[in-house]
Amino acid sequence: MAFHHCHRDPLPQSGLTPERLQARRQLYAACTVCFVFMAGEVVGGYLAHSLAIMTDAAHLLADVGSMMGSLFSLWLSTRPATRTMTFGWHRSETLGALASVVSLWMVTGILLYLAFIRLLHSDYHIEGGAMLLTASIAVCANLLMAFVLHQAGPPHSHGSRGSEYAPLEEGPGDPLPLGNTSVRAAFVHVLGDLLQSLGVLAASILIYFKPQYKVADPISTFLFSICALGSTAPTLRDVLRILMEGTPRSVGFEPVRDTLLSVPGVRATHELHLWALTLTYHVASAHLAIDTTADPEAVLAEASSRLYSRFGFSSCTLQVEQYQPEMAQCLRCREPPQA
Repeated sequence: MAFHHCHRDPLPQSGLTPERLQARRQLYAACTVCFVFMAGEVVGGYLAHSLAIMTDAAHLLADVGSMMGSLFSLWLSTRPATRTMTFGWHRSETLGALASVVSLWMVTGILLYLAFIRLLHSDYHIEGGAMLLTASIAVCANLLMAFVLHQAGPPHSHGSRGSEYAPLEEGPGDPLPLGNTSVRAAFVHVLGDLLQSLGVLAASILIYFKPQYKVADPISTFLFSICALGSTAPTLRDVLRILMEGTPRSVGFEPVRDTLLSVPGVRATHELHLWALTLTYHVASAHLAIDTTADPEAVLAEASSRLYSRFGFSSCTLQVEQYQPEMAQCLRCREPPQA
């Protein structure tokens, strides 16, 4: 079959992509580990009378709920496109990540309030031994879940399938290169819990040897809950960018425009739009104004091929039209300003 702008590849197979199958396996394993150790922390926190331990257990409960939501969104995203949901259900993955972040913020807010109340009143007793044992197990559990959830970003591929294209910017200050939004959100959750577990462990050691310093229990809850909130910022930033139909952070407007203008026969481009359904599903659309002597089919094929190969778009829609001199003065044909 001849090359066509929207039929470059055969029809995709139904079901989850390999990347999402890996994400589902990771979430299943992490959810199981999280639930088992959450139950252990509830028992340990009750026996130790420790708010910090119960705080950690509550965060694990939020993790279990968010991972179950992520698993549901992964299943939902495999449903085919319909006349109502023309892009399919890919965006459900992003909504699942948003729910994961929001749930952590809500639980942390409640626990911060409880820690503040305990700072005001000292009528509580901490069992240092039980707290130390439970905190040690919690650290091990979070390390195990972080290991299960951690994955390298998908390899940089120049194929036309966006699911195999690394979406995250490179650089020392960029977010963790996790290829699936739901797994990334869960991983950030676990990192926040690990920080808190380390703080609880330090507090438990202090309380075990110096019971008079029991105030370390609510203080550790307060400090490390704030750290957990901050750890959600990268995921929240990416989710909001996707929901606001922003340009993917790994794809620049100018490089895409210049690539289209470099196609032989293209005089101008306008109505260029770049957005993403997920971190790995990038979409582009544009109008190409060509010379009267140019072959529209050849221009369409070459422009589509360059976008797929250089930027890894999952979907490209290009409209070819004859160049008109009045396009230079058309307000709608002008490029958007810098943000």
